[in-house]
Amino acid sequence: MIEMPGGFRKPSVLPGFGLTFGFTTFFLSAVVLLPLAALVFKTSSLTWPEFAGILLDERALASYRLSFGAALIAAVVNAVFGFIVAWSLVRYDFPGRRLIDAVIDLPFALPTAVSGIALATVFSPTGWLGQKLALAGVQVAYTWVGVVVALILIGLPFVVRSVQPALVEVQRDLEDAAETLGASPWQVFRSIVLPAVMPAILTGFTLAFARGIGEYGSVVFISGNLPFKTEITPLLIVIKLEQYDYNAAAALGFIMLVMSFVMLFAINLVQTWARRRQVAAGR
Repeated sequence: MIEMPGGFRKPSVLPGFGLTFGFTTFFLSAVVLLPLAALVFKTSSLTWPEFAGILLDERALASYRLSFGAALIAAVVNAVFGFIVAWSLVRYDFPGRRLIDAVIDLPFALPTAVSGIALATVFSPTGWLGQKLALAGVQVAYTWVGVVVALILIGLPFVVRSVQPALVEVQRDLEDAAETLGASPWQVFRSIVLPAVMPAILTGFTLAFARGIGEYGSVVFISGNLPFKTEITPLLIVIKLEQYDYNAAAALGFIMLVMSFVMLFAINLVQTWARRRQVAAGR
């Protein structure tokens, strides 16, 4: 490692550090910082009464509750069942395991609109699964439940792919030693497996939650888009854009940005705490 002016370190003997670092900074600024700055600039053109009126509008408040609430519920469900799926794929060998492992990535490959249309077809009152649920008095399509189902579908791969490598790295010798010393399966799981994979679970949870907050394509087809009931904030932003109300669209986007940042920052604090606890336990 070669020390460079300003505290930078040249990572290798290969040339081009200045060029690659400059390109990285430019790319990050153009793709991330510049759009965010434009959003903040557009929002700053509003007066405080105008901004508060958009923020506290009843329709907007209902969309916040649905967008963040559904994303949180879906992320929690994905954290639990994503871990179970990852555990099954890593710890067991059964017929069709490779096929299931490949199907997990299907939501990544499919356009979100295709996923939404498929879910709406399956869970609609005339769909093959929606008809059976209707007999039990359960309606999924065109309700908040359908929004959660759509977010579970698109968020599950984030958890599974985050947890799988962590499960592979768990030392089986420690589990065998604990069982030899008389530990129960639950004690082995709680004391050895869970602390090792908890940071990965939190990472998958964060990714699924972040994706769910801004998801649009897979939700609009199954939600029904009813104002005050099943209308998500990204859809409300699109509606404002179609009405040429760019200030309101920018304000809603800014509000979602701030709320998302606060919630993701809190989750990252929990991740940091979990990693420090894991390191302390390892000592």
